[in-house]
Amino acid sequence: MSDEKQELMEFPCRFPLKIMGERHEAFVSTITEVVRIHAPDLAEIDVVLRESSGGRFYALTVTITATSRQQLDNIYLSLTGHPMVKMVL
Repeated sequence: MSDEKQELMEFPCRFPLKIMGERHEAFVSTITEVVRIHAPDLAEIDVVLRESSGGRFYALTVTITATSRQQLDNIYLSLTGHPMVKMVL
């Protein structure tokens, strides 16, 4: 048996991130900039915003071209540590 961890994903690949937070006028631009630190090629077309039925929360789907597991880990760490973010899926 090999000691190497086998990756379940092949890179590069398209990878959707679902980010939820309270409704705020700067939510989309702020979260997009956080993701762009790690995925600078993010295009506006890859950012989709949905509002909760009650209007209190935003759900943002950001689809990136992931280049490595480390990149994804860095994005998740940046997002989960951000005060505007309630949940990342």
